[in-house]
Amino acid sequence: MRLLRQLGLTLAALLLVTGLVMAQGTVPSQIDYERWESTAARAENALADDESTDTALETLRTEIASYRQRFQTAQTEQSSRLATLQSQLDTLGPAPEDGRTEAADIAARRAELNRQLAEQRAPVVAAEEAYARADGLIREIDNTIRTRQAEEMLALGPSPAVPAHWRGAAQELAGTVANVASETTDAWGQDDFRQALVARLPSLLTLLLLGGLLTLRGPHWVHVAVNVLRRRTRRGTGVWQFLLSLGQIVLPLLGVYAFATAVGISGLVGPRAIRLLEWLPLWVGIGLFVRWLAEQTFSRNDDVATLPIPRARRAVARYIVTLIGLLLFLRGVVGTLNVVAEHGPETQAVLNFPLTVLTAVMVFRLAQILRTARLQSGGNGDIKQPQDETDFRLRIVRGAGQLMLVLAVAAPVLALIGYANLAEAMVFQTVATMMLLGSLTVLLRLLGDIHHLITGKTVEEAQSLILVLVSFVMFLSTLPLLALIWGARVADLTELYAGFAAGFTVGETQIAPSDFLGVILVFVIGYVLTRLVQGALRSSVLPKTRIDIGGRNAIVSGLGYAGVIGSFLIAISSSGMDLTSLAFIAGGLSLGVGFGLQTIVQNFVAGLILLIERPISEGDWIQVGDQMGYVRDISVRSTVIETFDRTDVIVPNANLITDTVTNFTRGNSLGRIIVPVGVAYGTDTRLVESVLLGIAREHPQVLMNPAPYIYFKRFGENAMEFEIRAILIDVNLILDIQTEMNHQIAERFKAAGIQIPFAQRDIWLRNPESLHNPQAEDRHHSAQRAAPTPVRARQAPDAARAARHAEGSDLPQDGDGDGGGDGR
Repeated sequence: MRLLRQLGLTLAALLLVTGLVMAQGTVPSQIDYERWESTAARAENALADDESTDTALETLRTEIASYRQRFQTAQTEQSSRLATLQSQLDTLGPAPEDGRTEAADIAARRAELNRQLAEQRAPVVAAEEAYARADGLIREIDNTIRTRQAEEMLALGPSPAVPAHWRGAAQELAGTVANVASETTDAWGQDDFRQALVARLPSLLTLLLLGGLLTLRGPHWVHVAVNVLRRRTRRGTGVWQFLLSLGQIVLPLLGVYAFATAVGISGLVGPRAIRLLEWLPLWVGIGLFVRWLAEQTFSRNDDVATLPIPRARRAVARYIVTLIGLLLFLRGVVGTLNVVAEHGPETQAVLNFPLTVLTAVMVFRLAQILRTARLQSGGNGDIKQPQDETDFRLRIVRGAGQLMLVLAVAAPVLALIGYANLAEAMVFQTVATMMLLGSLTVLLRLLGDIHHLITGKTVEEAQSLILVLVSFVMFLSTLPLLALIWGARVADLTELYAGFAAGFTVGETQIAPSDFLGVILVFVIGYVLTRLVQGALRSSVLPKTRIDIGGRNAIVSGLGYAGVIGSFLIAISSSGMDLTSLAFIAGGLSLGVGFGLQTIVQNFVAGLILLIERPISEGDWIQVGDQMGYVRDISVRSTVIETFDRTDVIVPNANLITDTVTNFTRGNSLGRIIVPVGVAYGTDTRLVESVLLGIAREHPQVLMNPAPYIYFKRFGENAMEFEIRAILIDVNLILDIQTEMNHQIAERFKAAGIQIPFAQRDIWLRNPESLHNPQAEDRHHSAQRAAPTPVRARQAPDAARAARHAEGSDLPQDGDGDGGGDGR
């Protein structure tokens, strides 16, 4: 029953929060203060009466919270009118002092404005006083209910360890069964009842047959359908498999409902059994849901399982969670039986104790599996330890397993002592948390399957930030449900939302979440419009003008910065926030930013100067220090230069402003080329000049105005040096042009008989006769006569090889006549 109440509170919380959001725009402006006084008096009397129930207090709290919302709205309704009157009084200036008088018309006008201001402030003051009273009553009611809940949770009840309690529970349970049986016997003994039963027999048999088929065979049919779908389809099958798998809950639940309906209309059972049958589909549905959740979370299929632990452990976890679902079903049946039969506290303690202990044992076993969770690799079940240490999900799972171990051990001990409510909360609220988190993981997997169905890419392939954000939002949405599971009230959530919606005060400025949402919305709209205008200018308008590419980029970038800054200013002004008190904070921050981000600010200003003056543009060939290349991008902080080695150099914009920058293509692509060449001494210099000038003039990239020029540079050390100096149409092709000119020079000089000299030296020997030495020549002839004969020299290799073989080496040496290696 507690779990059912928690589920109902969860649904009520969602509906109430939605109603509060919708009700904010429909609060009536007129407040009946007499009715409010009556409501407040009833709430004060209920708080003073210890016999008042929690339900009555919750009803009063809801009514008072509605009044409080209207009081809060009434405080701001006249804010615009009050501000206008106050500004009018400020315009008149302060009232004269020291006995001085002012003009009669001004004094009359001041008195009238003060009267109107007092009249307008009267409802605001009344709303402020009523708001304070309502807020205080709500806090008192909340404290009272929380105190009662804590006392109930920590209440010491009958201990199931007392044997007498077991005998009394057995007797009371036997009496309940006897009462239910007697109701059935009494009905069967009536003739009219038997005749009506025979008339309803066909419909009863149909319902029973349908219920049996759906309950017993329905899950098998769904399992077969899912396997067929998995084998015969490919992309997006996860979505359809998920939808089909829901049949494992729906079909058996329909079968149970058909069975309960058949038994109910048969008339065989009495009122007590009817009440049990009314609750039976709910508890069966909870058990089926837990079993389905076990199949999804610890599935046999690696692609379906939301926790990728080894298969053997998944099988055990699946079995344990299924048993937990069965225990939840039995607990629901026992709880309903306790309410229907009005069992005493001793009987309830005895009947609930085995279920609490068994559930704690199952939670303990599952916690052991989760605490030692490890990833598996491929299909052989081996453990991937390195990835396991970095897997965020499994770290959370192992931490949750540790906590579950502690709760599972403590709960049976507390239940045995007599703290049944605390023990049941520790066990079954842990189970409810597991169900919620398991459902979240299944929904996250479904989100990935939907993304795969739409885009054709898995989550791992897409690496989409949107999926991460949606997953984060889904996780945040579970936090209120977790709070409800662990004892929070719906009123606590609404109170938290009311405080959040009211905002906070910074100085004299009231800042609410709606203000932030308005600022973000206006800024996003302005940003999107700025990007649309930028795209239109870049693709449609500017290409049709005569502005160069650098000017176009400067215009587009400047418009982007202006649009972002303008959007921010408009968003701030449209929110209606009074930021005067924040000006001092902004001033202090600007001083700190000025020192801490001095370099960044300097580069930012330099980037704006580059965009305005445009000394360089994208595509220009520039040189900054030792770096030379093409400008690829100019941002607000730095400029990217692509060197001729195809590497990107990030240059801070401040360097482009303060250092010397050489721009080879500023304004146009014209540039000069210098091709040096040397000819041998004795060559006709006029002929050389004519040949070089012809080469320059014939090249299609050389301008004729100014005409190319042949510069006779100097008489060099080894050659007469000339240079071709010409202006090129496109200086970016300078290397290709210089290479082509060098080829032309080599070909035409060869045809004209012109030699290109190279460095050479002549060595002159002084007194060469002193190099002749008769004694050295005699020693040389004596050495030739002492040399062995050629026959012996040819025999030497065999003898040398025999000697080397005796030493253990048979490698050829220098001078061997059988092939002659060099010994390496």
